[in-house]
Amino acid sequence: MAPSATEASPTSPPRPPPKVYHVAEPKFPCRTPQATNYAEYKGKSDIAIVIDNGSWNTRVGWSTAQSPWMSFPPVLAKYRDRKAARNFTLVGNDAYADSNSRSAAKNAFDNDVVTNFDVMENILDYSFLKLGINDKGGINHPIVMTETLCNPTYSRKTMSELLFEAYNAPSVMYGIDSLFSYYYNGGKNGLVISASHSNSNVIPVVDGKAVMTMATRLNWGTSQAVEFLAKLLTLKYPGFPAKVYQSQLESLLRDHCYVSTDYKAEMSGYLEMGTLDQRDRLIQFPYVEIVKEQKTEEELAKIAERRKESGRRLQEQAAKMRLDKLKKKEEELAYYQNLLERGKGATKKNLSRMLENDGFRDEAQLEKRIKELEKSIRRSRNKDLGIEEEEEEEVPSFPLVDTPDENLTEEEIKQKRAQRLAKAGYEARLRLRAEKEKERERLRLEAEKDEERRTNDLEGWIAEKRSMRDGIVAKLKERELKKTQLSDRKSLASLNRMKAIAHLASDEPTRKRRRGNDEDTFGADDDDWAIYRDIATVNEEEEEEEEEMQTELKNLEAQLLRHDPNFNEDSLAGAESDWSKSLIHAFVRGTEPFDPENQAQANQMHLNVERIRVPEAIFEPGMAGVDQAGIAEIAKEMLLNRFTDEKQSEALYRDIFLTGGYTMFKGFEERMRDTLMSVLPFQAPLGVRTAGDPLHDAWRGAALWTQKNIGTAAWKGAAVTKAEYMEKGAEYMKEHDVGNVVG
Repeated sequence: MAPSATEASPTSPPRPPPKVYHVAEPKFPCRTPQATNYAEYKGKSDIAIVIDNGSWNTRVGWSTAQSPWMSFPPVLAKYRDRKAARNFTLVGNDAYADSNSRSAAKNAFDNDVVTNFDVMENILDYSFLKLGINDKGGINHPIVMTETLCNPTYSRKTMSELLFEAYNAPSVMYGIDSLFSYYYNGGKNGLVISASHSNSNVIPVVDGKAVMTMATRLNWGTSQAVEFLAKLLTLKYPGFPAKVYQSQLESLLRDHCYVSTDYKAEMSGYLEMGTLDQRDRLIQFPYVEIVKEQKTEEELAKIAERRKESGRRLQEQAAKMRLDKLKKKEEELAYYQNLLERGKGATKKNLSRMLENDGFRDEAQLEKRIKELEKSIRRSRNKDLGIEEEEEEEVPSFPLVDTPDENLTEEEIKQKRAQRLAKAGYEARLRLRAEKEKERERLRLEAEKDEERRTNDLEGWIAEKRSMRDGIVAKLKERELKKTQLSDRKSLASLNRMKAIAHLASDEPTRKRRRGNDEDTFGADDDDWAIYRDIATVNEEEEEEEEEMQTELKNLEAQLLRHDPNFNEDSLAGAESDWSKSLIHAFVRGTEPFDPENQAQANQMHLNVERIRVPEAIFEPGMAGVDQAGIAEIAKEMLLNRFTDEKQSEALYRDIFLTGGYTMFKGFEERMRDTLMSVLPFQAPLGVRTAGDPLHDAWRGAALWTQKNIGTAAWKGAAVTKAEYMEKGAEYMKEHDVGNVVG
């Protein structure tokens, strides 16, 4: 028998209980930041406000700071508190403080593009207030804002209108977040791979300037990975009792998933025996324990006494019913005996009338009924007294069978026919009894021979029994497979069955008929009827044969359990098909026994293959239904085929820069390095590195770029002033090294 995923060797020490990981609660994530001291920045037009406008988090701060002053999700919640009779508008983390506001939260982004500008306006109000700016005259500081690659013109146009007209910003500069991160980490020539919340981008950078004509976008990011994980867990646990929140899914993805360096090899052995315990993660979700009422010993004793009393009453009622039936039978017996006595002194005609009135054909039938009643009464009395009575079948007599018909009347001839049938039935029962006795004797002799062989040659006997058992198991599996194939309409067995049905339903003759003979000869040959056995979904003969095989299998396994030391309970055919010991159980419920009544276990999830399957989708998007090339394939295509200059290609090889939250998965950098190393030319100077802080380096890069360039020609060539906006319109934008190009 092949080992299951939950088996352990008999000599192995007991496994320690699995480590339990508690899922993050969907609660208020962090405190609301206090407002900055705006007096330090008021009137200083060379200090800009840097906004990393991400779809997962918005980060806001002053350009002179080392880190953003605050970070919050770009969401808005408006709801009415009926008790307080007030309307509340909550932004960012505050929207998650209450379950009512959490359910009403709306995001400013659709994927990675700002589409809901009502929410965006509230986010900007909130940001400027937390920076301490409460001037009705507007924002007197330049604004540096990040945006996604190839941001649509309409979205940027509406954002410019909001910043210039609603907040009176003196100038606005837009830049791509991943390029700011690359700038902060000292990059000049390289390939920037940004795997963020909503999508992933690959942007080549030559001499500090992005080559936007070769930039490529992949529609896969952390948000899609969270959705993919949710789908997999829904398929795995369709009836999970607890609600799984978005924040909980994000924590599962962040804390337990990783990128495999060799996905196919690791996936093939992920659920193998002995390694599943190390890879499986047991996740405990919050639950409410159902406390069952514990009864005291006195209450249990009273319940037991009530059950005994109920049992006694039932026994008394049954005894009374038996006594009533016995009395009725005795009264009936007395009546029929009296009828028989009265009939002895009556004439034949009166006797026939008396018997007919009570439903008897003749006096013999009455005597038979009297004997049956006497036998039934005697059996009931002996049963009440505890006396076991052996059944003795009375040998019937058939006096008219051998008498010639010439010597019998018409009535006696009818009786003779009935006696002939009764005699044939009696003789058939005798033959059947003799055959059963002969079969029992044969089985007894076979059992004696089998016992003698077991005593003389135990190893050979065990081998023979094992061979017989394996043959029966193989036949049962073959039958089960055939049933499964018939249920699949695309299987060969199902197709053959449908062909046979279509053949029977066809109006065409089954054979070539002779000229002038239109008679259908189907059924003339016994083989013709075999087709009905082939298409029958339920075959009684097969069911009886299967029951006989099951009985024989149980007998063989019982003998092997008694006499074969290497055959135990886990070797039984039923144990092989036991779901709790199968690979499916290990995949869904782990290797430990599962108790569905246990509330803690009912609210648990096991993460195993999902830990590497979900992050792997960025390398193989097809497994998640995305019809695009993977991130490594995009990078390979760009490195090998897009750049013809060898010096530029080598410069890109030397600096493969990874940024964005997705790159924080364990093993992401190693996987990217190994994948690219296998496709690049021999001894190519490959260098792969990850941003120091993939989440915040985009903001820090924007702040550093602003601090170095504000007031210079580079700033003037990148930022759009209020005067330029009023003169050239909201769609006007400037191209620069870290920004988008005019589309």
